[in-house]
Amino acid sequence: MNERLPNFKSEDLLVEIAKSTSGLVYISETDAPVEPFFGGQVEIVDVSQAVQQMFGSGNFETVNAKQFFARLTVEREWFGEQEKQTARRFSVLQKLLEANLRDIKVFKIGHIQIEIYVVGLDAHNNLIGIKTKAVET
Repeated sequence: MNERLPNFKSEDLLVEIAKSTSGLVYISETDAPVEPFFGGQVEIVDVSQAVQQMFGSGNFETVNAKQFFARLTVEREWFGEQEKQTARRFSVLQKLLEANLRDIKVFKIGHIQIEIYVVGLDAHNNLIGIKTKAVET
């Protein structure tokens, strides 16, 4: 277990994630809400194995979490106020997840219509994070 993790109750962390994602939208070829995800307590302490056990070994890709958030958190000079606010909100969400979860990974499941899970393990070995959808052609 990682000693830097606060001893949050999983429910409290989910409440904080829900606050951070309320009204937040992931933009791809379609727009989809970003929502909290709770996968429950896992005995496997490797996030990739836990996700594979949960969703099967089908068509999924693992993406580096920092790379995933890099596109979402950067404020471009041409951004309007709403886009800047969205980038800031994704930055706050990223920091919340990084401060409270270990072994954070991003999983893209499917082809074209993709389910995206950004998950890690909390201090109690619960698989927690966010989920959204994307269309990528």
